[in-house]
Amino acid sequence: MRQGKHIVMSDEVCILTIPHQNLVNAFTMGGIVQDAGLTIDEFKKLL
Repeated sequence: MRQGKHIVMSDEVCILTIPHQNLVNAFTMGGIVQDAGLTIDEFKKLL
């Protein structure tokens, strides 16, 4: 959708906001994964 200090992504059902930096701490990443409706294992399989 847009990009600046944060990347905003949408699939018309869910909107995700991801910090635009090289390192994202584990707490923030866990929240992003949860907001995306994924489990940690599902996310790891996508990497």
